[in-house]
Amino acid sequence: MQEKKINPWIKMALELGPIILFFVTYIRIRDQSFTIGGTEYEGFIIATASFIPILLIATGILWWLTGKLSKMQIVTAVLVVVFGGMSVWFNDDRFFKMKPTIIYLLFAGTLGIGLLRGQSFLRFAMEEVMPLQHEGWMKLTRRLTLFFFGLALANEIVWRTMSTDAWVNFKTFGLTAAIFLFFISQSGLFNRYAIEDPKKG
Repeated sequence: MQEKKINPWIKMALELGPIILFFVTYIRIRDQSFTIGGTEYEGFIIATASFIPILLIATGILWWLTGKLSKMQIVTAVLVVVFGGMSVWFNDDRFFKMKPTIIYLLFAGTLGIGLLRGQSFLRFAMEEVMPLQHEGWMKLTRRLTLFFFGLALANEIVWRTMSTDAWVNFKTFGLTAAIFLFFISQSGLFNRYAIEDPKKG
């Protein structure tokens, strides 16, 4: 199915909206506890429980509007359901805090396997959006693989050594900013190895 174009602001709202709502919900109820079915849950667990359906709804709307979801969006949704659901089921925030680590290790591992085979799996996912020469794809893939490993390590350090407040801020703002800054920092590579889209030729 061909991807339909939508307003980029709407797309951004659907992608970042659930994360922002999770942050706002957590800030409002972080010091509260809730008794449900005889079990007491901290505010973080309730915020996590609310985040799961919100993310799924936003992802569903994005698919309905565009007719397509990236592999990254699908994997993220699945892991949110699995690890978020485990946090709620076992009433243990560690599962949800580990989710970014698992996501980034999966991405880094997948890209790394491609590199070992002399391929850029990143190219298969992004070539239509950003045509680059083969050497450019290989360099970008190597850098992104190391970057994802770095994010996984950073997430482990933050959630294991810092407070839940610090981790929520790191997840909401730190990880998002890090990814944005990474791609901004690669502008020289994009300019050097960019090629004209064959479809426009």
